Amino acid sequence: MMVAKNIPSVCLSCGGCVGVCPQDAISLKDMKIVIDKEKCNNCGACVRFCPVGAMKLDEERGD
Repeated sequence: MMVAKNIPSVCLSCGGCVGVCPQDAISLKDMKIVIDKEKCNNCGACVRFCPVGAMKLDEERGD
């Protein structure tokens, strides 16, 4: 299953992805992006919006 992921080393913590997520699955806490995998429907809006390419859709792996 694909899930939205954030690349912290690239992320500017601008919060733009928070605003464009139609599922309200992304939040900014302590200047870090947090993605609620239960709410995310993998639409890719955050990936298309991110000005620095810090968001991506990737295969979910069991950690």
